[in-house]
Amino acid sequence: MDGSWVGATLDKAERAVSAGSPVGPSGFWKAVDAVKRDPDLIEQFADRIARIDRAAFKTWVLIAVPIWLGNVLIIGATLIGLVLVGWSYYLEGAGSALVFLLGFGIILVTTHGLTHLVVGTLMGMRFTHWFIGKLTQPQPGVKLDYATYLRAPATSRAWMHASGAIVTKLMPFVFLGAAIAAGVPDWVVWALVVIGLVEIAVDVIWSTKKSDWKKFKREMAFASPPVGGSTGEAGEGG
Repeated sequence: MDGSWVGATLDKAERAVSAGSPVGPSGFWKAVDAVKRDPDLIEQFADRIARIDRAAFKTWVLIAVPIWLGNVLIIGATLIGLVLVGWSYYLEGAGSALVFLLGFGIILVTTHGLTHLVVGTLMGMRFTHWFIGKLTQPQPGVKLDYATYLRAPATSRAWMHASGAIVTKLMPFVFLGAAIAAGVPDWVVWALVVIGLVEIAVDVIWSTKKSDWKKFKREMAFASPPVGGSTGEAGEGG
């Protein structure tokens, strides 16, 4: 696919987003796929793709706040989670268990997006917003600036996606020691093990098809594209 086709497709995407319609049917993500495979096309179209992506984001996102405000809220929530875990050390029985699990739950939710943010930033990507996409998936996410995403190496993009998933799966096992040290009831320790195993199973069954690991595989394919072929995957990528 050459630059003229990409440009024409982006024209369609701009008209779609201006009308409040999804950009997918316009071929936008197929154009992004083509751009990712050609460094010259990245330089030519990255900023334009980012503008369309930002406009499309505003049409579907449920809640979005500027990245600086989201950082304050998410980091603040993470600290509250750590305080609750620490407080559980001074409690006993059910109170200790409930406070520990509440703190752990907060940390589990907040560190996923924070990891994407930190790893992506270290790899040269920038982020514009924290957001919640829909009520059925209330976990906060971070919105990439797609121009910086496209300009990052494909392997960097891949590991940015994987980083959040990896940290989320490690958290239950990392907190096993804290739970034992806090003296919480044994069922809390076993609950952490179960949570960790369930998360791994969900990743294998779901995330490889719908979420972070799907994006990881997609971007790794761009790092070593098959001869004469496309990944066949269209999606937000960030």
